[in-house]
Amino acid sequence: MVMIKSIVRPEKSKEIMDNLLEAGFPAVTKLPVVGRGKQRGLKVGEVFYDEIPKEMLIVVVKEKDKDLVLSVIMENAKTGDSGNFGDGKIFVYPVEDVYTISSGFKEVEL
Repeated sequence: MVMIKSIVRPEKSKEIMDNLLEAGFPAVTKLPVVGRGKQRGLKVGEVFYDEIPKEMLIVVVKEKDKDLVLSVIMENAKTGDSGNFGDGKIFVYPVEDVYTISSGFKEVEL
């Protein structure tokens, strides 16, 4: 299994989540976050924004589904035809074990 964490524009998160659901991946954790990328913030007129609001979407899927989930996120997170600065990042991590808290059971497969 893999955990996919994507940092996306807030206005894109619902579209991404809707398309993940349609693709068969209903389980998503969504968190509001702030941060900045390589451009170190954003200047609008005389105002400098050091922390830009984003949303983090977290999905845990089988290894075989990784590429499909990544493509759904990338297709729906991108702004414009070729994308723009600030569209976000995706991080992929291996998942060693998963436990259900209510039962205490180790999940064999998601």
